Amino acid sequence: MGINSIGKLFMPKNKVFYDLFEEVAVTVFTMGGVLKQLVNEPDFDKRASLTTQLEDLEHRNDNTTHKIFTELGRNFITPFDREDIHTLASALDDIADYIYSCAKKISFYRVNPNDPGIQKMAELIEQGTIYIQSAVNELRNMTNLRKITECLVRVNDIENQADDIFDLSIEKLFNNVNDFKEVIKRREIYQVMEFATDKCEDAANVIESITIKYA
Repeated sequence: MGINSIGKLFMPKNKVFYDLFEEVAVTVFTMGGVLKQLVNEPDFDKRASLTTQLEDLEHRNDNTTHKIFTELGRNFITPFDREDIHTLASALDDIADYIYSCAKKISFYRVNPNDPGIQKMAELIEQGTIYIQSAVNELRNMTNLRKITECLVRVNDIENQADDIFDLSIEKLFNNVNDFKEVIKRREIYQVMEFATDKCEDAANVIESITIKYA
């Protein structure tokens, strides 16, 4: 019996990591939806309330991520490599951090997000979190590799689209906006939103690595 087969014998006995990863994935998915709602909200006070909601979700995600790291210290048997667990937890946490950072910058700069680039980026971020959640949910059994692969391919495509939207938005910004401060503000927002899609792709790459090792 190979090492991987032996490891799979212990996986049903130690589902705590799957529970925690799925909890993180739900939080990240929820944050993606709230961010999309925020950039489509014209009222500043309501956007501030949504930013607070994202802050609470980000803190919740920090707590869940900490639980994952704590369980790593407690458990000798893990469903896959300890390093992979740590890397995936960190990658998912980065998505949450950057989604919250998007909202903070929009709020701090008091920028009206009624901007095609910002709204399209938020839509792509939300889509990325949907596919990441679906892929994470499949890790528990790893029987539907086709679905995992499809999700990861979609995340990669979303990141490529975000790169294109970023470039087009920057070009439009420099061509159409004369207020230097506004240019700086919007460029930073575009950038952090593009980073959020990068973090979705990073998480997808970790999931791909795990499935290659253990499926």
